[in-house]
Amino acid sequence: MRAWRPVLAVAALSALLAGCGDDTSASDTPAAAGPWSFTDGSGQVIKADKTPTRIIAHAGEAAALMSFGIKPIGIYADESVKTDPNLKSLDLTGIEILGEEWGKIDVEKAAALRPDLIVGDWWPAEKAHSGLEEGVDEKSKKLAELAPVVGVSQGKSIVQLAEGYEDLAVSLGAKVDDPQIAANKKRFEEAVTAFKAAAASKPGLTVGAVSPSDDKLYFANPQYAPELLDLQSFGLKVINPDKPDPGFPYWENLSWENADKYQPDLILFDGRSFTPTSNADWGKKQPTWFKIKAAKAGAVVSWPAYWLHTYGDFATELDKLTTAVKAADPNVGN
Repeated sequence: MRAWRPVLAVAALSALLAGCGDDTSASDTPAAAGPWSFTDGSGQVIKADKTPTRIIAHAGEAAALMSFGIKPIGIYADESVKTDPNLKSLDLTGIEILGEEWGKIDVEKAAALRPDLIVGDWWPAEKAHSGLEEGVDEKSKKLAELAPVVGVSQGKSIVQLAEGYEDLAVSLGAKVDDPQIAANKKRFEEAVTAFKAAAASKPGLTVGAVSPSDDKLYFANPQYAPELLDLQSFGLKVINPDKPDPGFPYWENLSWENADKYQPDLILFDGRSFTPTSNADWGKKQPTWFKIKAAKAGAVVSWPAYWLHTYGDFATELDKLTTAVKAADPNVGN
């Protein structure tokens, strides 16, 4: 899985850091009607005689549906739901928790829920849905035998991802005229405007997104990170690495001896909790960390890697990044 490959080198599959937006809506999942269909991120059209109502969803996808008033009956997460940035601020009362570790889903418990739809992102590089990728527990893959699996593609934009889940929610009967939904969209639009202004004020600023591990420094490839593609489209110069791993193109894998191959002015540091986010801590663990001039200067900010799904969460994270861009020196990497 793109989000966790670096973890395998250092520790058990674990958590994400960063705040969660307040996207929840008070409405309940509507009654079934039919027929129903939705075009999956893989391009396949998933059909059913009736609109699904008994939905199991992966964590971020569950948060997206809940932001439009669709409440799943079960959730599987990649870490504790108390720390997952998609879920930790949501009311999960009445929802069965089917897993809190990447690659491990309690399929027997899931089967007892009698789901009629499984919702998980489609990952184009891996050609699999969330929780069903290569490397997960083989028993967990049997989740796909319980009901059709559908999800929006993790493609070129978090904005498109959020819009895709809005479309899915509408297909499931959601009413998207809730004032809270409109408020979150407005907050997101305002955050984008502020971010674009900050990026435009620093035209020479370069940015690199990384995920440190004990044995390597993983340099993110924006082509497979939709939130980074969005930042590029908003005017930020996020560096594209020269040699992404051919078999796992989410990253270019740098030895610590070559940690300074790229010299961005600002480092976007993978903010998930499997690795310390302290600049000083990584300097102690890997002295070559400070061969990166931005690290030595302390020009480091948390990066919401691979988990964003909603307008509210994206707005919150953009505000943090805007502050960092405003404070950054575009000459650090020279």
